Amino acid sequence: MKDIQSSVDSRGIAIQQVGVREIHLPFRIRTKEGDVQQVLAQICFTVSLPQEYKGTHMSRFMEILNQWGDRPIAEPEMEAILDEALVRLSAASANIEIRFKYFIKKVAPVSGKASLLDLDCCFYGSKGKDTRFVFEFRVDVPSTSLCPCSKSISRYGAHNQRGVMRARLRFRKGYECIYIEDLAELMERQASSPLYPLLKREDEKYVTEHAYDNPKFVEDILRDLVIAFRALPGLEWFSVSCENFESIHNHNAYASHEEQVV
Repeated sequence: MKDIQSSVDSRGIAIQQVGVREIHLPFRIRTKEGDVQQVLAQICFTVSLPQEYKGTHMSRFMEILNQWGDRPIAEPEMEAILDEALVRLSAASANIEIRFKYFIKKVAPVSGKASLLDLDCCFYGSKGKDTRFVFEFRVDVPSTSLCPCSKSISRYGAHNQRGVMRARLRFRKGYECIYIEDLAELMERQASSPLYPLLKREDEKYVTEHAYDNPKFVEDILRDLVIAFRALPGLEWFSVSCENFESIHNHNAYASHEEQVV
């Protein structure tokens, strides 16, 4: 049959990214313990399209992705997916974004009750025929913050709120990325208190008092995250933001920072 996609286009416009998005597929992610966790991935997968071609071959994106459902996905596999896309779609560059929920085990601080905390995560990959593979990943970690000002001026207690810390990291070539579990733990230490899906009374008392003894503005959390990230071996670049869902205001408190690590 006639290949319309490969026919000539005369408008002289090269497309930077074309492909498929909102793909939902079961994928597997390697855990720190050496096992794999099944996740439902939401994928955006694109390539560049030269100006002389009318369209790309959308079915080939799905053919490439369907091969990886039974294998754990990490940095090497992301590069292999892009390598195949560059060849099969005759592209100069390729990009992929894989979003997923990842569950980490949380143990309550006093009772020792175990539960699972869900984290929003994303793997990003890009590669060109003449450019190196770039891998970045993002983790959103929920947390608690307690207002230092409220604690200082109030006779009773202090207002606190749930927040989210978002980090996107890129490591230098030759360095292994930090595990999601380790990154989440590192980020939680910078907040007033971590979150736990399951708390008994004794745990709730501990968490409340721990946050009260560790008050932080959104700016404090952000700065402590920056200091912690600077110390990560092999980190090349990072972007971080903190957002507190205020309990006494009808708006959120927000701070962000990005940095090329020297």
